[in-house]
Amino acid sequence: MSQIDRSRLTFELVRRPQWLPFSEKRSGFIMTGSITQKVAALGRQLPQVAAPAGNYVSTVRVGNLLFVAGQIGSHVHGSGYAGRIGADFDVEQGRQAAQAACLNVLAQIVAVTNDRVSAVRRVARLGVFVASTPEFTRQLDVANGASDLIAAVFGEAGKHARAAVGVASLPHGALVEVDAIIELTEV
Repeated sequence: MSQIDRSRLTFELVRRPQWLPFSEKRSGFIMTGSITQKVAALGRQLPQVAAPAGNYVSTVRVGNLLFVAGQIGSHVHGSGYAGRIGADFDVEQGRQAAQAACLNVLAQIVAVTNDRVSAVRRVARLGVFVASTPEFTRQLDVANGASDLIAAVFGEAGKHARAAVGVASLPHGALVEVDAIIELTEV
């Protein structure tokens, strides 16, 4: 199963000091620790930050919004995720591919935020693109792999809007691609 085991994940909430700027507040509490630590507590490891595969940049910051370009999951446990769900892979394998792609999204966030959980005020939106056959209609179940991971890492701040879209193919034959819009605490 690729379900996130939340029993191994803990968030330390501390009362916000009065001197802490308003932009760091989350209902009077702040989250401590690093994103890498939160991912490790889930038994996962962040990959190296992926370089853009074309004429674009991996992240763009506009004010306090961070736009993360589509990320694909390269390899999990030594096997690649190339193909289509409904033909080459099942829903559970798709969920795993969504988690792998989301780990790359998290790696991009780590690079921009200096690995601070407190730098992320809110995960505003995930876009999950699923390479699937025309008959396949469970893209939302596949996308839950990414959504569950984000929620496990960021808690309440990880609750997001989402689009789960079936597509005929993705770059490099990827099974799942995930992009994100993140609200940061600092401008």
